Amino acid sequence: MSSTVKAALWMIGAIVSFSSMAVAGREVAYALDTFEIMMYRSLIGLFVVCLVLTATSNWHVVKRDKLGTHVIRNLAHFSGQNLWLYAVTAIPLAQVFALEFTSPLWVLVLSPLVLGERLTRMRSLCALVGFFGILVVARPSPETINPGVLAAAAAALFFATTNIVTKRLTRTETTGSIMLWLTAMQLVMGLIAAGYDGDIALPGLAELPMVIVIAIGGLTAHFCLTNALSIAPASVVIPFDFARLPTIAIVGMIFYNEALDIWVLVGAALIFGANYMNILNETRRNRVA
Repeated sequence: MSSTVKAALWMIGAIVSFSSMAVAGREVAYALDTFEIMMYRSLIGLFVVCLVLTATSNWHVVKRDKLGTHVIRNLAHFSGQNLWLYAVTAIPLAQVFALEFTSPLWVLVLSPLVLGERLTRMRSLCALVGFFGILVVARPSPETINPGVLAAAAAALFFATTNIVTKRLTRTETTGSIMLWLTAMQLVMGLIAAGYDGDIALPGLAELPMVIVIAIGGLTAHFCLTNALSIAPASVVIPFDFARLPTIAIVGMIFYNEALDIWVLVGAALIFGANYMNILNETRRNRVA
């Protein structure tokens, strides 16, 4: 089996996981707020990560010398995930996913400030094309700009910050260490945010399967994506990742009677084109180097 076929199979798993998370988040929102969902997700995730570290005898990879950086990373991810969970309940699912795809463009803009990477002419062009795609998706006006759109756009920015800080952490930290602190710290954050009013709702028998889907889906989505990137170039993987958009658009149409908005698809195509153009450019630069 070729590496491209293997990457495609891993990406099918990622697409199913991301889409399942979005549907489960919408289905459980009537009973739990986003903070409670994140708290239970982190609790289940922490149990799974501890189980894996124990089964593989890898507790020694967990480090404590970068806890401050882990806090920054997990604050960004916690904020982004809560905004994303809110957005999937407030606007069409396809619009949420289209705006989420802008996260790599924010990485382009923020990397020179955080990682000291150079903002080249091509990277600037890709960012401009991508942000034009954002305008097409959101079509800003008093009628179209609403809390859901703003939440999805802000979530992409927080996810970009998470990715940048993760890139810095991977210089010294393993995936096991990053995942343990991710679930442990976000469990504490979720507990504080959900319990600030003294009232934490428990998931009922109807909600518990959805919470489990969100928790396991979050882990498997990134596991599948990481495996796909490990066996095939990003230039091969990203087009498969873009298949999330038409997939979730169809899901929204079938289950929630959400109309297929042509401008969301056009804007998403511009965002995808900007991301793909940047990947091809970076691939050529690395080959020359």
